[in-house]
Amino acid sequence: MIIQVCVGSSCHLKGSEEIVELFQKAVETYHLENEITLAGSFCIGKCNRVGVTVQIDEDVYTGVIKETFEEFFKDKVLAKLNA
Repeated sequence: MIIQVCVGSSCHLKGSEEIVELFQKAVETYHLENEITLAGSFCIGKCNRVGVTVQIDEDVYTGVIKETFEEFFKDKVLAKLNA
């Protein structure tokens, strides 16, 4: 699985650095280092007024914020890996 977090200007201002750190911690916590490639990406082209844009394989999600990150990770990453 490839997870790309937008680090372009807009997402940077909305906290992409913090989202990257949350992904890094979650990957370590769930021991997924061999299953997930985590990368930064410049603009994915789906800017949103709130939150950061994240691409997981071919799927693009907008509005990722620290307050809902854990639920997002479980629903979009863990569920997909366990499917």
